[in-house]
Amino acid sequence: MPDIELSAGDTAWVLTAAALVLLMTPGVAFFYGGMTRAKSVLNMMMMSFLALGLVTVLWVAFGYSLAFGDGGNGFVGDLSFAGLTGLVGEFAANGGVYPIPALAFVMFQLMFAVITVALITGSVADRMKFLAWGIFAAVWATLVYFPVAHWVFDFGDAELGGSGAGWLANLGVLDFAGGTAVHINAGAAGLALAIVLGRRVGFGKTPMKPHSLPLVILGASLLYFGWFGFNAGSALGANGLAAVAFTNTMVATAAGILGWLLVEKIRDGHATSLGAASGAVAALVAITPACAFVEPWGAIVIGALAGIICAFAVTLKYRLRYDDSLDVVGVHLVGGVVGCLALGFLATTSVNELGKDGLLYGGDWSVLGTQAIGAGAVLAYSFVVTVVLALILKFTIKLRVSTDDEISGIDLAVHAETGYELGESGGGGVFAGIGAGAVRRNLEEN
Repeated sequence: MPDIELSAGDTAWVLTAAALVLLMTPGVAFFYGGMTRAKSVLNMMMMSFLALGLVTVLWVAFGYSLAFGDGGNGFVGDLSFAGLTGLVGEFAANGGVYPIPALAFVMFQLMFAVITVALITGSVADRMKFLAWGIFAAVWATLVYFPVAHWVFDFGDAELGGSGAGWLANLGVLDFAGGTAVHINAGAAGLALAIVLGRRVGFGKTPMKPHSLPLVILGASLLYFGWFGFNAGSALGANGLAAVAFTNTMVATAAGILGWLLVEKIRDGHATSLGAASGAVAALVAITPACAFVEPWGAIVIGALAGIICAFAVTLKYRLRYDDSLDVVGVHLVGGVVGCLALGFLATTSVNELGKDGLLYGGDWSVLGTQAIGAGAVLAYSFVVTVVLALILKFTIKLRVSTDDEISGIDLAVHAETGYELGESGGGGVFAGIGAGAVRRNLEEN
């Protein structure tokens, strides 16, 4: 072990950042919960909390080891840290040794794993069985997230005699805080799951507006706040790089809000609160891989592009007829791709000497090509494995609740609860009757 002293300041920041990232999962629950109909709000939020429980236990058992194990190869780690054995009292090491406890790094990375799985839930709102979701979440985390985290985030432990850095890390893909491993990964899985699961009853014919925009704004605000831990915490220390990531996260998000609202005003004639929240999240997604590789003006460009492009991307589901209920594809998949590819133009070693120079700073096309390989590989792997897993579940335990339960409300049918007690019938009953006859008449067409 190298001669190194524990840094109280760095340790405090990483632990604080981990707590901030944890806050993002309840933020997702509020954000998605507000976007669903009232009869589905509890189920939507429960899926995020189930992901939190499942992924945490799996991470301790073998997930961290598969992602950051000392041995393994370019595609997956080993089981050297199963049960977090041997990490108590050690320093964090990932391509170097950091003056923070290994368990601080373990917990920080755990929060990334949790929220990645939780993000997928937005594509299956109103209709997926809770048991099926739990099985899917556990297996998907094992087969997809843990290996992909290794590809992107594991730089090996060369100084400690370890090996097995991830193949995308070895290739030189720039992803400071998870544009590929988190957002493209979850977005591709959401698209695949939405296609296999099928459209909601009445999709495109029955209004499915958010039932609580204040909840959406609350969720977006928690995500915004927590994202400073997500991005700046990835510096793994209280240092200048953390300050750069913090600054770029702030300014990119501001630009994303403005970009989305501008599109709404020009296209629809009005700017909406849902648009402001969505623009903020789209920009946060896009700046995630780039936050410590670009200058602040570049972050503003990335945020604005994400707000504008994602505002158009969310409408694709109506043209292509896939039911990505809460726009996981349009925001996380598309936003993640925008951020990853933007590095091919805007990355600069003047900000981070461990990065590369993009085309606007004298670099060549190879940087953009490498970024495209990283984004494409994660997208393809996540999509294919998710399709296979979803099909297995569909033809065994089934993925969807019954049509009657979907129409009457998944909260009451699955959890025996309603989000709001609006008279004797509860929240689900009040909304269940609206358009139910019309919905049933359209079942065969959907």
